[in-house]
Amino acid sequence: MYDFTGLKVLADIPRQQARKRGNSTAMYFQGRETTYAALDARASQVANGLIALGTKPHARVGYMGMNSDLYFEVLLGSFKANAVMVGVNWRLAGPEVVYVLNDAGCEVVFVGAEFVPLIETVKKDCPKLKHVIAVDGGHASWPAYVQWRDGQSAKDPNLKIKADDDAIQLYTSGTTGHPKGVQLTNGNYMAFFKAAQDAKWGDFDAGDMNLVAMPNFHVAGTNMGLTTLAQGSQGIVMKTVVPDEIFDLIAKFKIKNMFLVPAVILMLTQHPRAKTTDLSSVKAMFYGASPIAEETLKNAQALFKGCGFTQLYGLTETVGAGTALQPEDHVGERLRSCGKPYPGLDVKVFDANDREVKQGAIGEIVIAGPTLMKGYWNKPEATASAIKTKRSFFGGEKRWFYTGDAGFFDKQGFLYIHDRVKDMIVSGGENIYPAEVENAVMAHPAVADCAVIGVPDDKWGEAVKAIVVLKQGQQATAEDIIAFCKTRIASYKVPKSVDFVDTIPRNPSGKVLRRELREPYWMGKERRVN
Repeated sequence: MYDFTGLKVLADIPRQQARKRGNSTAMYFQGRETTYAALDARASQVANGLIALGTKPHARVGYMGMNSDLYFEVLLGSFKANAVMVGVNWRLAGPEVVYVLNDAGCEVVFVGAEFVPLIETVKKDCPKLKHVIAVDGGHASWPAYVQWRDGQSAKDPNLKIKADDDAIQLYTSGTTGHPKGVQLTNGNYMAFFKAAQDAKWGDFDAGDMNLVAMPNFHVAGTNMGLTTLAQGSQGIVMKTVVPDEIFDLIAKFKIKNMFLVPAVILMLTQHPRAKTTDLSSVKAMFYGASPIAEETLKNAQALFKGCGFTQLYGLTETVGAGTALQPEDHVGERLRSCGKPYPGLDVKVFDANDREVKQGAIGEIVIAGPTLMKGYWNKPEATASAIKTKRSFFGGEKRWFYTGDAGFFDKQGFLYIHDRVKDMIVSGGENIYPAEVENAVMAHPAVADCAVIGVPDDKWGEAVKAIVVLKQGQQATAEDIIAFCKTRIASYKVPKSVDFVDTIPRNPSGKVLRRELREPYWMGKERRVN
């Protein structure tokens, strides 16, 4: 078990590992290896470069690029500068990227080659954005990352950083159509490392080969990378998830630990190489971000023989921590469970009056503990709605995060997710709020009214469906509306199908009766999430 005693803040990760195993490989990316000593020096160079650009403590630094070893250099460098990394979802459409950069107030953004044209287009709409650094170089007027980095001092700035200082700001879909910036602190992450270790999954050995495959703008992707580096393991970083490449990397590096979303696990089980690749090195498969189909899980267990599967349930707002279903509990009815709470976290089920329900009763899942976010950036009302402080029976107060998921505990203390209290859709591990999609659909000149729901999908878990009322005398096809939405929102949020109706069912106050719209598609399903 790794001893985290000397780790006080995230900036200590490269410092500590450089002292312990400086010549060991920290990361591998597309033929490029980086030792822990080099990673520590480069993090200092990035920090000094940011400070030279005028980045003050607590300032937000944007990053829009695919996964790479360079992302982790910038991330660790931001930590050393006591700046806050804002990973921009590279699947977002231009207007959404503008919102995130402006909301965070980013003055510096690092951009990968694939997204240079987009940033060139939207930069004029981001008045606070002063500096753009081209991660892959080759830009006429923006500095190339490697040259910019190597022009800085490798002396550690050793700034004073507090546990309550923000370190990472990740954006989640918003109920009102705009995403919210989740403020995760150094203290949140110190608690997360210990909680993940105590939950028996985030306990790696030095030198373990760990696959880092999930996108860096997701808590799961960043967490797998940081948990790997914090314990001196070796991160095998994938630019993007390609099943064929996963098989290549397993064969080459004898990957031991990996985190994948259910949709990717499904792809692996269906891939022709599944039966010809030696997968015996994989000892731990962590999965989460969306529920998994039992058939997919059983097929994966048969494919990865000798591998323990651990389901992880959590949210960005809790640094991804919540419950874990251990390998030995992947049997029978428990395959539908998301496990038991992490040690050190309180996970309960509350009724509409904020009181804990009896065992077996369904209510809203709430989480309290040291991994709970500071709040939503510049959104005090949203923070107050999501986090409620309650006085404990034993004295003192606890901050409870209301997840929006409905569930129940069984007699053995296993948590089951039944439905969602909020209207959120989860498709391929991405959170989508109907309001975001409805705003895009309603902008179409032929649309009079609209409601968006999630419907079952065998591959992605849920798919986005738009229910549309057209204006009198206007015409539009499903294809027209889908194409229109693609210009306004990220492709994964765009409706996959459109149904046309005469009226949208609403209650007397005008609220869409979404459950009534969902019912025909979910009929016969035991759970109202897929």
